[in-house]
Amino acid sequence: MEESSSSTIEIHDMEPDVFESLLHFIYTDSAPVLQMASEKSEPCVDVVMAGHLLVAADRYNIGRLRVILEEKLCSHIDSSMVATSLALAEQHGFHRLKEACFQFLSSPPNLEAMMASDGYEHLKSSCPSVLKELIARIIPAEWKAAKDIIMAI
Repeated sequence: MEESSSSTIEIHDMEPDVFESLLHFIYTDSAPVLQMASEKSEPCVDVVMAGHLLVAADRYNIGRLRVILEEKLCSHIDSSMVATSLALAEQHGFHRLKEACFQFLSSPPNLEAMMASDGYEHLKSSCPSVLKELIARIIPAEWKAAKDIIMAI
């Protein structure tokens, strides 16, 4: 192993602040304090950080941190971040986060706001199947034939 012959280990797939937060949790068993935006006008920097940290917790199989962060993201969904959160949930198998995003998007104004957000284009190109699933969920149950057509595409 590289660790036995070198005093330095480089982590290439993670931002330093994310790695620092991951180490903080490992050594203290306490989740880092992430101040989530309380008003729509505030930047969602910590939501982004929570997403990156959630991916790291999943990668390194730190289940308790994953549960804490997924819950935090589920309770802070807004129209500016829902597309990004949905893509994250789909790509990494975060089922509770995906369901929370679908619940948020079941409101037509929230769906329209998500489609106007910057993250929508990324969601469209990276996870087209999740958009099909979203459309199939939104279409009324009486339109079973339309749902079948969408899911077959």
